[in-house]
Amino acid sequence: MGSIVAIDLGGTSIRAALYSEEGKLLAHYVLPTLAHEGLEATLNRIFKAVETVIKGKEKPIAIGVGAPGPLDPWKGVIFSAPNLPGWENIPLADILSERFGVPAFVNNDANVAALAEHRLGAGKGFANIIYVTVSTGIGGGVIVDGSLLLGAKGLAGEVGHIVVKPDGPPCGCGGVGCLEALASGPAIAREALRRLKEGANSSIPKFVKGTLDSLSAKEVAMAALEGDPLAQELFREAGYYLGIGFVSLIHVFNPSRIIVGGGVAKVGRLLLEPAEETVKRLAMKEFLEGFQIVPAALGDEAGLLGAYLLAKESLYFSSPNKSSSHSSDSS
Repeated sequence: MGSIVAIDLGGTSIRAALYSEEGKLLAHYVLPTLAHEGLEATLNRIFKAVETVIKGKEKPIAIGVGAPGPLDPWKGVIFSAPNLPGWENIPLADILSERFGVPAFVNNDANVAALAEHRLGAGKGFANIIYVTVSTGIGGGVIVDGSLLLGAKGLAGEVGHIVVKPDGPPCGCGGVGCLEALASGPAIAREALRRLKEGANSSIPKFVKGTLDSLSAKEVAMAALEGDPLAQELFREAGYYLGIGFVSLIHVFNPSRIIVGGGVAKVGRLLLEPAEETVKRLAMKEFLEGFQIVPAALGDEAGLLGAYLLAKESLYFSSPNKSSSHSSDSS
C-alpha cells in the first residue's frame, strides 16, 4: 500500500495532489506555470509541486501526469505543447522518474479526465463513453469496452479536430473548419467580437473589463445567462457544431454517453440543448436508444483524479489503456 502523486499540467497553472492508493486526497498544491519563463523553469515548478505534496510523508509508489499534447503515452514524451514554450520532445515521465525514484506515467489531459469521468463520474457504470472538454480548445477521450482508446501512435481522441464545416475558419492545428475553430471559447469570443464590430446590438460589452478586444467566452456566457439574444445565439451556433461533431462520434464509436466538461460547458443547457437537437435530427435512431449527452460530474478535479487513476492502473495493468473496469453498459 502506498500513495500516488497526481499532476495536472496546464499552461496557466500546475496542480498537484497526493492520493492514498484507495483515492483519498491527502495533500493538494497549486502554483502558476509561468510558462513564458521556459522549459527549465516550468520543470522546476513541477518538481516543487511534487515536493510540496509529499513533504513529511512516505515515498509515493508512482506519479501520474495529465499534460497537454500531442504526446506519446507509452514513453511519456511530450511532442509539443502550444501553451508551454520550449516543450519539444520532452521525456517528462523519465525526468520525473529519475528525479523522484518512482515510476511516472504521462497521458493527454483530456484522456485522463475521460478516465476519471468513466471510473468515478458521469460515466460510471457505462463501458463505452466519450468525454469532450470545451474550453480554450476542444479535446476528448474515448473509452471503449472499459479501456482508454489510444490509437496507433497514442494520439486518439482529438475530437476537436473533426471537420464540421469544410469552408469554415482556420484552426490552430493548421486545418480548416475544425470543431475547435467553431465551438471553443476563443471561437465564440471571436465571432461575438466580429458581430459587435459590425454593429450588432448586445449587452455583451457591459461585461467586458478593458477594451472590447479583450472579450472572452466568459463575458459572452454572462450576457447569455442574462438573456441577451446575440449571446444566446452564439452559444446555439456553437452547440449546433458540437452536435455535428457528436454525430460522427456516435456513428463511429456507438457510446452510451457523451460527457461534456470544460469551462465553456458551464453555461449548461444553452450549449447542450442545440447539440442534442442536432444529434436527434442527424444521427441514426438505432444509435440513440439509451444514449445521452450529459454534463461532466467531476469539474476541475477530473484532471487530478484522472492522473491518479492513470498511475494506479498503469502500475497494475502495465499500460494506460488496460483496465480491470470492463463494466457492462446500462441504460
